[in-house]
Amino acid sequence: MSLLDYENRFSNLKMNTHGGGEKSPHKVALLLAVIELLGADSIRENQIYFDQPLKDAFTRQFNNLATPNDRNNPHLPFFHLRSSGFWHHHLKPGKSDSYANLQTASGSAEIIEHIDYAYLDDELFELLGNGVARELLKSALHRNLTSADRSSLLDVGNGWDWLECEAIVQDYFVMLSDELIGLGFSKAEHGRNLLPRLNGRSISSIEYKHRNISAVLVEMGQPYIQGYKPAFNYQQQLKQVVLAHFAGHPFDLEQIILAADRSPGDSPAVVDWAQVLDLELPEKLTGISEPERKYLARRTNFSERERNNRQLGERGEAFVIEFERYRLEMAGRPDLAREIQWSSNEQGDGLGYDVRSFNPLKEEPIYIEVKTTNSGKYQPFFISSNEVAFSKYQAQHYSLYRVFDFKKQPRIFRLNGAVEQYVHLTTQSYKASFS
Repeated sequence: MSLLDYENRFSNLKMNTHGGGEKSPHKVALLLAVIELLGADSIRENQIYFDQPLKDAFTRQFNNLATPNDRNNPHLPFFHLRSSGFWHHHLKPGKSDSYANLQTASGSAEIIEHIDYAYLDDELFELLGNGVARELLKSALHRNLTSADRSSLLDVGNGWDWLECEAIVQDYFVMLSDELIGLGFSKAEHGRNLLPRLNGRSISSIEYKHRNISAVLVEMGQPYIQGYKPAFNYQQQLKQVVLAHFAGHPFDLEQIILAADRSPGDSPAVVDWAQVLDLELPEKLTGISEPERKYLARRTNFSERERNNRQLGERGEAFVIEFERYRLEMAGRPDLAREIQWSSNEQGDGLGYDVRSFNPLKEEPIYIEVKTTNSGKYQPFFISSNEVAFSKYQAQHYSLYRVFDFKKQPRIFRLNGAVEQYVHLTTQSYKASFS
């Protein structure tokens, strides 16, 4: 669902009426209270408890909206918002049957007895993490917005507004899905089709925004469209739109999972080994730090799945061995080519490298660590502390070979020497011991 879909739902809540046809403000007050607490970072996860902070925020909002005939009863909207379709209850153990028989909550005690917490649609929770979206939905709670009202709230000067970001993110994922399943598409055609949905943007602006989306996905450990090199200087709102899209479109996540799990297949029968080596290394780009608030509960980390895909790793190592044989033979050293060792296969993991090859001029060993991905050259990879330490210890004789785009047209770039000089290293796991 998009921001405007939720705006419409917020503008058309089912509300009780009392004498004179006046609408009860309870549901509006409770949602405004939730928005207030989200904006203050008092709610950081998608769990809304019927606690004192929520009741206090409800009272503040309710007092601004209530008539003399209204009563401060926050338990009523906390229960009845379940009919909205976006407000859900997580029940306490053993209370499913009695909850199912409830038509209303006669008091706070019934909420406390039956409901552990309320939660929103994942996508709505992501949307409310953005200040512009919060203001738009707050206004929708008070009244049906006119187009002029909406334009005023969404106006960000020359920057891309939320609706523009939604449009281009949706289009990006259409292309990414096609790429993952091997379908061709025209980036130029997609760009032209986007133009009417945007506020006078140029094709070059659209291209760069696609690169921004690639950067967001790389940071999240997800694959990206390989033709759009990541550009990390993006507006923070764009990341929130991507997170909201993931929350509202789990099918896209499933596509990524399928792409990660699908067998990579054998290396191409015919490889132009002269074109395999990519001499242009990825830039060591400054990444954007993750926000403190936990926006999305269920993220699928593509990089981590690939780390666990042993078959992909083994085929990537075999590919590197074939490339090394080609390289040494072209250097006039078929004798050294015959002595290449698949060390991880013969001696097991834990050496700090996978393949032992040679420098054809000095006849010295080269210790090669292989990292393989079906995605593009900017896809993050996992490297163990042992492998990092080995790259420093044997810096003069060490190379990390990154095999990328393995499914379609495998290529390699090399990082020679200590790995830390090329990449940002982030701790991902710890050793736990009792000593």
